[in-house]
Amino acid sequence: MEYLRHFYDNLWLWKCGLPELDEVTKREYKKVPTLESLKKSEWSPMFEQFMRNRLIFGAMRYGQMGHGKIPEDKPRYNRCDSIRKRLIRFEETGNAEWLVDVANLSLLMFEEEDHPDWHFTSVEEGYHDDVLPK
Repeated sequence: MEYLRHFYDNLWLWKCGLPELDEVTKREYKKVPTLESLKKSEWSPMFEQFMRNRLIFGAMRYGQMGHGKIPEDKPRYNRCDSIRKRLIRFEETGNAEWLVDVANLSLLMFEEEDHPDWHFTSVEEGYHDDVLPK
């Protein structure tokens, strides 16, 4: 059983090419939150509600969301450009409604597989080099 604990404690470190936690480090290492507490803390019900409200309104205005393809009767436009414009508007104004729009456009692109080479491949953490220093 101790072997499994050692395995799980070090799995992500091995994957990232980092040294293992030794026994002293393990004792000093912070307790990992439970999955249930993370499910509650790592989400925003308010943001989700704003997204849903706008998606429902958008379905009435533009047509319902397609799952796996864009419905034939739905208007088509460059959603990536629209996301870029909305991010700029958010940066200029601070109005979080633009962030909700960005999230919904991303969701629609994901659900409707709105790209000729659409696929999902998990990207290693080291790729995210846009994190700002503290």
